[in-house]
Amino acid sequence: MEQHVYLLSDATGETVERVVRAALSQFKDVDIRLHRLSGLRSHEDILTAVTQATVQPGIIIYTLVDPELAQLLRNEVEAHGLDAVDLISPLLYKLSDIFRMPPQKVPGLLYQINSEYHKRVEAVDYTVKQDDGQELRSLHKADVVLVGVSRTSKTPLSMYLAHRGYKVANVPLVKGIDPPPELFEIHQHRVVGLTIDPKRLVEIRTARLRNLHQSPRGSYADYEHVEEELGWCMRIYRRHPEWLVIDVTNKSVEESAAEILKRLNTYFNC
Repeated sequence: MEQHVYLLSDATGETVERVVRAALSQFKDVDIRLHRLSGLRSHEDILTAVTQATVQPGIIIYTLVDPELAQLLRNEVEAHGLDAVDLISPLLYKLSDIFRMPPQKVPGLLYQINSEYHKRVEAVDYTVKQDDGQELRSLHKADVVLVGVSRTSKTPLSMYLAHRGYKVANVPLVKGIDPPPELFEIHQHRVVGLTIDPKRLVEIRTARLRNLHQSPRGSYADYEHVEEELGWCMRIYRRHPEWLVIDVTNKSVEESAAEILKRLNTYFNC
């Protein structure tokens, strides 16, 4: 039987949906239909939303920072015999008590459009276009350029930094092929070389090939070949002492990113 869950919000509804989806992931065999009703900022909006929820009754889960609207919703829910869960009011009241100050009660502050938001969007857009050595003509616009052989976490690290607001390009290094000349035309302290333990890289590449239903017996996941690749790569790094070199073997993306941001702060005050 299909279960209906109504997500009510005075802003975009992203917060309530993320929390609810996280909770619903624990219920695999339930047929659930989500109804997201956002931008509810008046009495009429609340009444309309509750009326909609009575057509196909289900639980209402809501985030309303205006206490008057939240109380109206509670009254309407009770009058119609529905179930509801308030995700945010108990937390707001508790924080208000701890901080000894009232909340602002302004819907959507978390997702308010501002300069930092635009910076992150621009950074992500740039980084996606620069993935895997694309758009080399725009390499000079990057805050960071990651280089390394295949499967050294260039893309995950790029996207993590992009979501922090940094424009990141990543350029693959392939044994026997000279790195692109554009790489040496930018500020060399922006270049970060990634390396990894060869045994770990073989494991990663083997898993990758199996996920693609390909044989792991070729040179791509061969230990000796991988060791030669990494050795060739390290020789390039040594010729460019301005580059920051990070061994990602036992590091999380966050740890590697912290090293890179420390470098940026040192040289560029980013």
